[in-house]
Amino acid sequence: MSYTIALDAMGGDHGAPVVTAAAKKVLEENTNIRLILVGDQTVLAKELDTLGVSESDNLTIKHASQKVEMDESPALALRGKKDSSMRVAINLVKDGTADACVSAGNTGALMATSRFVLKTLPGIDRPAICSALPTTNGHTHMLDLGANIGSDADHLFQFAVMGSTLVKAMDNNDSPTIGLLNIGEEEIKGDETVKTASKILANSNLNYVGFVEGDDIYKGTVDVVVCDGFVGNVALKTSEGVAKMIGHYMKEEFMRNPFTKIAGLLSKPILQAFKKRIDPREYNGATFLGLQGVVIKSHGGADAFSFANAIKVAVVEVDKKVPETISSQLEHLLMEKRAV
Repeated sequence: MSYTIALDAMGGDHGAPVVTAAAKKVLEENTNIRLILVGDQTVLAKELDTLGVSESDNLTIKHASQKVEMDESPALALRGKKDSSMRVAINLVKDGTADACVSAGNTGALMATSRFVLKTLPGIDRPAICSALPTTNGHTHMLDLGANIGSDADHLFQFAVMGSTLVKAMDNNDSPTIGLLNIGEEEIKGDETVKTASKILANSNLNYVGFVEGDDIYKGTVDVVVCDGFVGNVALKTSEGVAKMIGHYMKEEFMRNPFTKIAGLLSKPILQAFKKRIDPREYNGATFLGLQGVVIKSHGGADAFSFANAIKVAVVEVDKKVPETISSQLEHLLMEKRAV
């Protein structure tokens, strides 16, 4: 089956050059996908020409006269950039022209615009950002990664429902395990919000296993890690910083003297395999869960390889009908929760 994905071609740190190159890469691997590049017609046509690519049935340009800057206020972008590449791409999902939108643009503006245009699913108060993260035994999905600050117990429950449903669809996992991120595994640990959320989850039919700590994220203790957006974003950015630090020190040590350089050359195949396993580009593509449509957020600094992976995430979520699946499973879970 063929799906159409709208790409915000002007968003992110690198904009059109990366998005057009990613589009070319995806279409070389899968001719059943239709991509719509949304942005400045002249700029995009020039980029395609540079790549030796022409518009076709599978690749078209939709002109948008504005772009949302990475440091722009979400409120200003929503009110004043109605013809931005971001807004037009999301509108294409709303009107059914596209099945999903992918953007590397301003996260706050993308969330605000997506929520305004597409609306949330019935029973969902706040959309959440969810992404797969590598673990020692595969990967886990974590949410919220920054969309919401100050989430209450009900919001955390909704995040768990959405995360569980996503993993069921994406990983063919009938009963994904769910952990609530906390400062300890003991029931007495944490604030009242996580304690209340834990009680709600324990009394639901979700496969809730209890509190998990920060180190459990990369151990792969559970399939879904649930937390407030402030906590999730700090944990994610800290992890990225640690990974960069380790890479920096490893390179520094291997370059220390001729003997360590030789050791580095001998270790190169192992180091390359290690880098691939934890390469964040392989996991690019965070989902805005809870919307009436598929919106995927790419990392702002993504290269073509990374952005292509975000497009692939969008295709899988459309194929698995993630929003519809969440909606269909949400009502009875929320009713069950209210009856507790």
